[in-house]
Amino acid sequence: MAQLNWKGIYPAMLSPFDEEGNLDFEMFGKNIEAQLNAGVHGLIIAGSLGEASVLSNDEKYELLKYALKLVNGRIPVLLNIAENTTVAAIAVAQMTEKLGGDGLMLLPPMRYRADDREAVAYFRAVAQSTKLPILIYNNPVDYGTYVSVDMFEELLLEPNIQAVKESTRDLTNVTRLRNRFADRLKILGGVDTICLESLMLGADGLVAGLVDAFPKETVAMYDLVNKGEYEKAIAIYRWFMPLLELDIHPKLVQYIKLAATAEGISTPYTRAPRLPLIGEEEQRIKKIIADAIASRPQL
Repeated sequence: MAQLNWKGIYPAMLSPFDEEGNLDFEMFGKNIEAQLNAGVHGLIIAGSLGEASVLSNDEKYELLKYALKLVNGRIPVLLNIAENTTVAAIAVAQMTEKLGGDGLMLLPPMRYRADDREAVAYFRAVAQSTKLPILIYNNPVDYGTYVSVDMFEELLLEPNIQAVKESTRDLTNVTRLRNRFADRLKILGGVDTICLESLMLGADGLVAGLVDAFPKETVAMYDLVNKGEYEKAIAIYRWFMPLLELDIHPKLVQYIKLAATAEGISTPYTRAPRLPLIGEEEQRIKKIIADAIASRPQL
């Protein structure tokens, strides 16, 4: 098993499909190789960007097994948990551990909007069911549950709850969490459009979206921040921003798949109810991608 230190770039991996809607493992492998070649620090399988909502659990496990075999211990491979019930979430956690996964990203309960007490009980029950290290996904904008600093105080009673994907879109939260928990809670920025700010405020790394299409640029930006070469990092970030904004739209899956397809490391196909882009929207998004590729920075 690969050791998780929660530092660096963790792509929220795409799940490529073929034209018939079946998983395209060859393309999945091609994207993983591109990520490894760029020097990413871990992979997260079947997150929101990986279309968790349209994958069966068996398909998620197949993706996990394929990734684990290909990566072969070079970096950690995590599976995302997005379930409606505590029992179902525990089952996924235990199967991930059985299959040799290195860690978990854990969303709050889907569909039912749990209150603070219920959300804490859910997260702790899953943590107690497995030895795997856990990244809590804190995204009240998209999932309706805000995991407060006080809630983390309770969650950190579980030794394997170790990190947060900080997607509140409130940059002060990075500092709040660091002030309260120091190094006990690792912080991974989870919103592409404020990723550089998150790193410069002391986040340990990123769970990123556009890295699926542009892994080298993402890793270069992270490395420059670590070296304190902020002006060079900002230059990449300014080039990147029109692409990064594709990550904060309901159609982020279609958009980012188009970007990765343009780079030869994904297919554009999604599963219904997501449909292919058409008309003005398709032209506009493809132009953003083409313009960025034409003007990409020399690394």
